[in-house]
Amino acid sequence: MRETHLTFPELGLIAGTRAALGAGLGLLMADRFSPEQRRAVGWTLVAVGALTTVPLVTEALGRCCSDGQAR
Repeated sequence: MRETHLTFPELGLIAGTRAALGAGLGLLMADRFSPEQRRAVGWTLVAVGALTTVPLVTEALGRCCSDGQAR
């Protein structure tokens, strides 16, 4: 099993991006807004959550493997 050490701010960033992704998906399924508003806000949050998660996870996983540890 691999271990990755994250700082508290890094963990907060990852959690925040996952929350934005989840909130966007929730808005896409909710009936609180008009369909146009719901789609616009929902897809924006999904895109922001997904696009910002990729570099954070890549950096965290790359750091654990660049320390000389074998996969």
